[in-house]
Amino acid sequence: MRTPLFVSCLLVLFVILATAKDNSQILVWPPTGSPVVRITFGKFKELSTIGNLRTYLIDTTAENLWTKKLSHASFSLYLFDKNKARIGEGTITLTNVPVGQIVKFQTTVSASGSPVSLEIAPNSLPPELGPAVPARTISITVNSVPQGAVFKLDGKEIGTTPKVVQVSVGQHQLEFAKEGFNTGHFPMEITASDSSGGSVSYELGASAHDSLEMRDGTVLVGDIQSMTATDVVVRIGGALQHLDRNQVKRVLLVQRDPPSE
Repeated sequence: MRTPLFVSCLLVLFVILATAKDNSQILVWPPTGSPVVRITFGKFKELSTIGNLRTYLIDTTAENLWTKKLSHASFSLYLFDKNKARIGEGTITLTNVPVGQIVKFQTTVSASGSPVSLEIAPNSLPPELGPAVPARTISITVNSVPQGAVFKLDGKEIGTTPKVVQVSVGQHQLEFAKEGFNTGHFPMEITASDSSGGSVSYELGASAHDSLEMRDGTVLVGDIQSMTATDVVVRIGGALQHLDRNQVKRVLLVQRDPPSE
């Protein structure tokens, strides 16, 4: 079972990876505030290929930039393709690294394709680093069916769907509203292992109002008050409108609760 420290300490840092080149790639963690560790990735050496699965060996160095000895620190290393889909992972573990010391080792990772970017996220850190680590957030696309719904995240209005938002680790509540449709609520949980680039989509309930399909192709949404052989009376946006019955092609009525006595 993961402790709250693991959740609060999770941080994502992206770097561009030049596969099979000699250029070193450097990650300083955390990217803001006082640095703790600098990890340098050398050339990705391809060890084997089985179908689309490739295994790489990376010459890696890590430098302790912290003011104390790193007794133990564990990081997850994630590999992503050009579409930011996770295609592989590995693990980096540092043990008893004195202040200012550089350690060299090799990291083995497997990926189902060609990696383009890296993400490093701490799994385990010294307890002293917990309060100093900013809360991790990921980007996620919020959508709805139909699109164009106004949505709220934890009670705060964000915008209309589809929209990319930043969400922190933990439990959240999405609320959707669109004229002509029932409102909706969607619980969402972001875990420490989730990464940016995902999406959620919510299908709004059936229309809460009547629909009138006109012969010119337009659709009106409102509450029909009465219909005769020559006239249709509908309330749209609080105002009554009288329509020529011959202009109406099709009427869709929704079931309503009877008025209370």
